[in-house]
Amino acid sequence: MENFTFQNPVKLIFGKDQLGALPNEISKYGNKILLLYGGGSIKKNGVYDRIMESLAGDNLETIELSGVEPNPKLSTIKRAVDVCKSENIDFILAVGGGSVIDAAKAVAIGAQNDADVWDLITKKERPSGALPFGTVVTLASAGSEMNASSVITNWETKEKKGWSSPFTYSKFSILDPTFTYSVPPEQTTFGIVDIMAHVLENYFHHSLNTPVQDGLCETILKDLLETGPRLLENPDSYALRETVMLNAVLARNGMLNMGSKGDWATHDLEHAVSAIHDIPHAGGISILFPNWMKHVLDEQNEARFKQLAVNVFSVSPEGKSNHDVALEGIEALRNFWNLLGAPQNLSEYNLTEEEIEAIADKSVEAKPAYGKFKKLTRHDSFQILKASL
Repeated sequence: MENFTFQNPVKLIFGKDQLGALPNEISKYGNKILLLYGGGSIKKNGVYDRIMESLAGDNLETIELSGVEPNPKLSTIKRAVDVCKSENIDFILAVGGGSVIDAAKAVAIGAQNDADVWDLITKKERPSGALPFGTVVTLASAGSEMNASSVITNWETKEKKGWSSPFTYSKFSILDPTFTYSVPPEQTTFGIVDIMAHVLENYFHHSLNTPVQDGLCETILKDLLETGPRLLENPDSYALRETVMLNAVLARNGMLNMGSKGDWATHDLEHAVSAIHDIPHAGGISILFPNWMKHVLDEQNEARFKQLAVNVFSVSPEGKSNHDVALEGIEALRNFWNLLGAPQNLSEYNLTEEEIEAIADKSVEAKPAYGKFKKLTRHDSFQILKASL
């Protein structure tokens, strides 16, 4: 295990009927609120009305900004930053899934600093602070509600950047599993894929003596194997929604990588894909991850793949080589995501071999080799992308 420092200041308010905490939590920071949300699903499922009812009174003034994209765009961030500055916003309330929360983090630093927000995201400038913000989560997926990370797309330059700052932890996050009842099947599937992928990114590391971390990862993965299909059949099950929502938080709040450094190459590669071809993040992850696994599997790391296959997917090792057991585990993951209805090929999003040349270039634009479990070059990127077509 490697040395580590862990700090997570987010106040998590979890469970049914927790919106009553909202006015008191917000009033600690001011009374003029920017309500940030996406395409309007919160108005269809009643969450918007419940939030507005909760915010009524207590001298709280609300200004709304909707339209945050599934891959939040820099243009939307800048529009929200302008609103915050012109309206003297005290607090940002992000209502939605990971994309809205990621957007709120960028808006928060952009609103509190004079530098261009893209320069802050790309580390050309250093933020001196951020507007306080909180979240009300309506989609169990990214886990952005309890970490400082964010991903923003600059559509003009075809860049999709993952970034973080010590200032971009939310002050509180309210997670009511009933708010996810109306999430459609495809988005429920994507949420499960995304959570599993976050766990797997943490799982693939070379640190020694990590039985606790590995066990936490394996427990979450096994739970999702059991819970995922049942949830798709019973979308109004509070117990299942509750479990998946907590798994999303645990996958990305920093606990799984205490003392180890996960890989994250698949996420980097998917960011290159959706920077050029605007596809759902979890859809891209579902396609790429098993092909990354096959591509990097070798004699030096097959023990880790075997451990995953045996401990999570119950692959029998009897009479088989470590390599064969590892391949069975990879195939089991692919089959499970297929069972949930997740995409398997980039061609399902109309990507062509011509496009993957540009995506391979994009994957190494920041640095010539990426990933921690096994370094990938442009050639590796192209091979994984080609196998994913």
